[in-house]
Amino acid sequence: MSRQIALLRGINVGGHNRFPKAHQLELARSLGLSDVTVLLQTGNIVFADPGVPPRETARRFEEQIAAELGLTVPVLVRTRDELAATVAGNPFPAAVPEPRTLHVTFLSGPPADTAGLDALDEAAYAPDRFRLLGRELYLWCPQGIGRSRLADAVGRARLGVTATARNWNTVTKLLALADA
Repeated sequence: MSRQIALLRGINVGGHNRFPKAHQLELARSLGLSDVTVLLQTGNIVFADPGVPPRETARRFEEQIAAELGLTVPVLVRTRDELAATVAGNPFPAAVPEPRTLHVTFLSGPPADTAGLDALDEAAYAPDRFRLLGRELYLWCPQGIGRSRLADAVGRARLGVTATARNWNTVTKLLALADA
């Protein structure tokens, strides 16, 4: 069975945009989605492919969230195969044994402007590293993201697209759910 994965941006972070896991499940089902699983509280929803392109699925989620909760929540949707390609394309395999050190920022499209990233001197932020591959930005922070000056610098780069990040544990768990 083909699957899609919805990644909701900025919910249940620091007490803002409250959207409990149970309500996420209800909302997905109200959209007519089936075989729905919600991972964590932070907006990770796996479901059977509804037969429409991911951008259409994302639009439906955004509209339903606005209608039900009055929140503007950007939603990115990936197919199972796109998520599998993200995992397979990891440019930092050395990070896998310490998955908390690796993050993927999912982008709504290829960045409109990479000047902010291009201007970063990665050597100045060592041992932290990043790599932009299509619609995914990988960030490896061996000493933790909370201490990373590179994470802050990458976050300030204006890419001109919607972005939402997940740690490697979450990314691989989402793929496992999509494969279940």
